[in-house]
Amino acid sequence: MRRLGHWLKRGLIWGGISLGVVLATLMVIAFAAHKPRPKVDQSSQARALASRIERAVNLSAWNDTRALRWTFAGQHHHLWDRDRGLVRVRWDDVSVLLRTGDISGKAYRGEVELRGDEARALIKKAHAYWINDSFWLNPIAKFHDPGVSLGTVRMDGQPGLLVSYASGGLTPGDAYLWFSEPDGTPRAWRMWVSIIPVGGVNVGWGGWKTLRTGARVSTVHRGPFGITLRLTSVQGARRLMDLVGRDDPFSAILSTAQVRRVSPDT
Repeated sequence: MRRLGHWLKRGLIWGGISLGVVLATLMVIAFAAHKPRPKVDQSSQARALASRIERAVNLSAWNDTRALRWTFAGQHHHLWDRDRGLVRVRWDDVSVLLRTGDISGKAYRGEVELRGDEARALIKKAHAYWINDSFWLNPIAKFHDPGVSLGTVRMDGQPGLLVSYASGGLTPGDAYLWFSEPDGTPRAWRMWVSIIPVGGVNVGWGGWKTLRTGARVSTVHRGPFGITLRLTSVQGARRLMDLVGRDDPFSAILSTAQVRRVSPDT
């Protein structure tokens, strides 16, 4: 038993040393990869860069895209009615019908409607998923939101558009430096965000898909260490009924006066 204890102790020591080496290596890599947030030139050039990107993704068509469906990272399945500010978010065995305006709605586990704290927690989680996942679907639509500032930056010899968010979303204070192709199509951004301790992480924007409305969205984002984020089953339409048919999937969270079928007159 003493000999077994001796080997266990040695194993724990060597395991701790190995873990320490891995963590130290990751810290060195992170420190080497870190880029400080660049200084910004607030100029009319920033507005011109933003306009070029907006034209490349057909932002006017996005504004006409009133219903969307997509899956984020293979985990969160969204149905978004932009006209009424309603979202259905599904993950695991959970389904949430959400009013985005006041963060209220109904939560289900399987076919069972949940109540109380459990329902409120899942509604809050669904809202957080929707905020994050819809931003990845089309952050370009938020270039002119309240609290957003635009500036130009040169980094690694490339001109870029720095978009800073002083308010809004879940993590105000974040900033994204966009690099685009000559026609304005985004090819990558660098991120300075509170949830990532390393500044200036580069993430690619590819897998461009044109929705039936004409709006363009990126579905493949390649980051460091071989990490790739994918948006799949992306669909967009001018009307919710064009995605789901005539039955209204949000009827359970509408008032009695609002309960109706989705019709061509909607």
